[in-house]
Amino acid sequence: MIYKMIVLDLDDTLLRDDQTISQRTKQALMDAQEAGMKVVLASGRPTYGMRKIAEDLRLKEYGSFILSFNGAKIINCQTNEELFSSTLSPETVHRLYDISQREGVGILTYVGDEIVTETAAPFAEIESGLTGMAVKEVDSFVEAVKEPVVKALMLKEAERLAVVEKKLQDELEGELSVMRSKPFFLEFTEVGVTKGTSLNHLIRELGIKREEVIAVGDSYNDLAMIEFAGLGVAMGNAPDDIKAKADYITDTNMNDGVAKVVEQFMLNTVSPV
Repeated sequence: MIYKMIVLDLDDTLLRDDQTISQRTKQALMDAQEAGMKVVLASGRPTYGMRKIAEDLRLKEYGSFILSFNGAKIINCQTNEELFSSTLSPETVHRLYDISQREGVGILTYVGDEIVTETAAPFAEIESGLTGMAVKEVDSFVEAVKEPVVKALMLKEAERLAVVEKKLQDELEGELSVMRSKPFFLEFTEVGVTKGTSLNHLIRELGIKREEVIAVGDSYNDLAMIEFAGLGVAMGNAPDDIKAKADYITDTNMNDGVAKVVEQFMLNTVSPV
């Protein structure tokens, strides 16, 4: 199979634990782009928090794309055009706020270029560090959200959030997409919006077949694109239930797992995991 596109999650996949891309991985991705293949970034992060990585990989020069907010936005890096955009109404976000209070978990969203929350707890600061966006602590979350937003996050320790996730997936079925991007982040987007559905939209625009696509990720919000792609790859550091759904398991994010996939399946150089 000749693959024409690789779609990459960022945190704990493309990026090492210190938020950098290894030289081996960067070189492999540049070689793939030079050969005419597309490198697409797909993350739960806001678009703002993905642009620096896109610049480092020269996606604008090679005419590639960003799938941000778990696929709720598709950005053409060359033109900065939005090919797809999905939002949540203020009323929906206010309802999520009420649910967060009922469940005893934190909540945040994005207004302009700021992260908005009532309590700048450690998990909100983690999101700030990942995205490069400042946290704005407000007296009233509801009053701060007056316009549609792309997504909202609930935040809590992993054990508690796993319980909340299952409960809300049942409660909000058919209304919202509910998935964890990290053990302590539970994300909400418009129903039907996932990295997988967004990827499907993109390849139809480009005339690329799903069989010609590789998708690589490590977490639950990556599962839809891993299952959709012709070759769905789980990182070596992914949970076992993600690995079980993948077609192939590569090495960890700290041991050039992405580079090894590119070298083996796109550049056709032998590089066993």
